[in-house]
Amino acid sequence: MTGSTGLRVDRVITRGDFTLDGQSFTVDNNVWLVGDDHSVVVVDAAHDPSVIAAAIGDRVVTSIVATHGHNDHINAAAELADLVRAPIALHPDDTVLWRTVYPRREPDRALADGQLVALPGGGALRVLHTPGHSPGGICLFGELGGEPVVFSGDTLFRGGPGATGRSYSDFPTILASIRTKLLTLPAQTVVHTGHGDDTTIGEESVDYDDWVRRGR
Repeated sequence: MTGSTGLRVDRVITRGDFTLDGQSFTVDNNVWLVGDDHSVVVVDAAHDPSVIAAAIGDRVVTSIVATHGHNDHINAAAELADLVRAPIALHPDDTVLWRTVYPRREPDRALADGQLVALPGGGALRVLHTPGHSPGGICLFGELGGEPVVFSGDTLFRGGPGATGRSYSDFPTILASIRTKLLTLPAQTVVHTGHGDDTTIGEESVDYDDWVRRGR
C-alpha cells in the first residue's frame, strides 16, 4: 500500500434525510475530503453539494467515491460531480440503491475489491468490498502521513457494525466483512466513519465476540 506524507483528511458534516423502506430519518453524515492543497478525493457526497464545494475550494476533485448506495451517502453526488467536473465511483452491487436516487444516470466508474483509488502525490486508497450494510458496501484503506486509516462508510462505527435491519442488508454478512476485511488491519488504524466519531480497529476488535452474541 502506497502512502503520502503531504496529505490531509478534512471532515465536512452535512445534514439531511435517510430514506429507505418507506421510512425517513434526519441524519448527520460525514463527508471526507482526502488530498492536499491542489487536489482531493471526496468520500461520500451527502446532502448538500454547496457545503462540500465550499470545503473543496479551488482544489481539483479527482473522484467522488461512494462507500455505498444509500441515498444519504449519494444524494449530493450528481450535482457535486457536475459542479466540479469529477467522476462518481460506486460498487456495482449497489446499483439498485443508486437507481432509487438517480434512475436516469449511472455512476461513471465501477469499484472492485482490491482496486486502488489514486491520491495526490502518488498515494492511494485500497478498495475493500465489505457487504452487509448494503450489497456493494466498500471501505477505503491507506496510509496518510505514515499512519493507517480506513474510511468505513456505514460498515463499522464507534461501538459496532452498521445497521442491517433494512432491505438489502444482512447481519452475518456484515460480521464476516468486518472480521475478514477490517479486523485484519493494524490495530492502530484510525476508522473514519460515515456518521459520528472516529474510532480505531483495536478499540472495536475487542467487542467483536459480543456483537456476535448480541446479534447486533
